Amino acid sequence: MTTNIFTRIKDSVSADLHMMMDKKEQKNPIAALNHYLRQSEQEKEKVRKLIDRQYKLKEEFTREYMKAQDLADKRLKQASIADRAQEEEMHEFALKEYEEYQGRADRMKASREEAMNQLEDLEQKYEEMKHRLKDMHLRRMELMGRENIAKANHQINRVVTDSAEKPYSKFEEMEQYIENLEYRVNSSYYQSTFDNKIAALEKKLEQKENEAK
Repeated sequence: MTTNIFTRIKDSVSADLHMMMDKKEQKNPIAALNHYLRQSEQEKEKVRKLIDRQYKLKEEFTREYMKAQDLADKRLKQASIADRAQEEEMHEFALKEYEEYQGRADRMKASREEAMNQLEDLEQKYEEMKHRLKDMHLRRMELMGRENIAKANHQINRVVTDSAEKPYSKFEEMEQYIENLEYRVNSSYYQSTFDNKIAALEKKLEQKENEAK
């Protein structure tokens, strides 16, 4: 069971990462990575729980081994005492108990060693998984940086393009507006003073005509 889980996780973290990067980076890499990372973190948590369980199993095997070995040693010692006392029935009982306890101790010792080897393998693969997940987090940071730069460049290009066209057209519109405004002001001023100028000119003409008479 543990091997199957780790095989699936290892395949998921190693092979799928590269496939995902190739296929989905061009579409929506940040969202894809966030989803994938959440799934990978969940898988990592499952493995951590398996490792904790394996630690407990190793400790239980150790306790059972030590208990069985102590009882086996005790029965072996008792068998020796019964043999020296020529208590055949007690000697046989002690030897039988010794064989039972020693067999149990041997099984628990083998199970303990197997659990320790499995635990070591789990821890190594768990560390590998953590490194790969860390790489994925760093990869996400790199993609976010590239995405930010792309967005910034897009914004800059839009501003530059706008500033290369719109502001100058706005300036031209403003200049035309000012020219029209100046023309209207000047025309209005000229019109307002025209009548006074004509009246003054007419007065001068009348004075000259009177003087000539």
